[in-house]
Amino acid sequence: MLTRAAPLPLHYQLHLDLLRKIQAGELKPDQKLEPEDLLAQRYGVSRITVRRALSDLARAGYLRREQGRGTFVNPPRLAQGPRELTSFTEEMRRHGRVASSQVLFQGVVAADAELAERLKVPAGAEVFRLERLRLADGEPMGFQKAHIPLYLAPGLVSESFEARSLYEILRDHYGLRPARATECHYAVSAGADLASLLKVPAGSPLLAAERLTFLADGRILEFVESAMRADRYKIVLELAAARAEPYPTPAIGSA
Repeated sequence: MLTRAAPLPLHYQLHLDLLRKIQAGELKPDQKLEPEDLLAQRYGVSRITVRRALSDLARAGYLRREQGRGTFVNPPRLAQGPRELTSFTEEMRRHGRVASSQVLFQGVVAADAELAERLKVPAGAEVFRLERLRLADGEPMGFQKAHIPLYLAPGLVSESFEARSLYEILRDHYGLRPARATECHYAVSAGADLASLLKVPAGSPLLAAERLTFLADGRILEFVESAMRADRYKIVLELAAARAEPYPTPAIGSA
């Protein structure tokens, strides 16, 4: 039971109790919660209070509301942050999940001025483009669009990317190994088409990124744009304090 004597609002007390149960494993991933009226009865609050607590947890990514079905616990979000330069396939493997892809577009395009600048190739140069829906255990996780200068790997257009990592094919078939990358993250909302692909409501938050990948000799290997479901990912950064400059040792006899 919640207490009205506490300084915290009732909806936030309920929010915290449900969050504690999710984090403690009392409420399992994909478990369906009791209907709002039963939760209201169990906690001794109104349905409006229950609805507000559930909505807050859904916005934070802990729950999902499925129209006509009810409210379910979301699986834990995958941590994403500074890490080794790996493929989506390898990342999912490390999380104990099976990665797969649905190829939406695979072909050669002419680089427009913006893409040519990114890849440091002449405008109009042939570029291999690969657009994929990325899945983990069959669940949509995100959308990725990769661009690779065609001169680096001319046969990419005939490769199969449904089950194999792009980086594996680049390594095994063309001897190309990414050495380093720069990556920029930002937030976007899902438009209707992307929301349909990712099976989320239109307007849902997404974690977007742009990655520029380099070979060891400094040539640009790849430019990738991605949009991952924010209810399945979180960004974790490990920060260290800046090194403090030592105080100068005062000279003998100084004031």
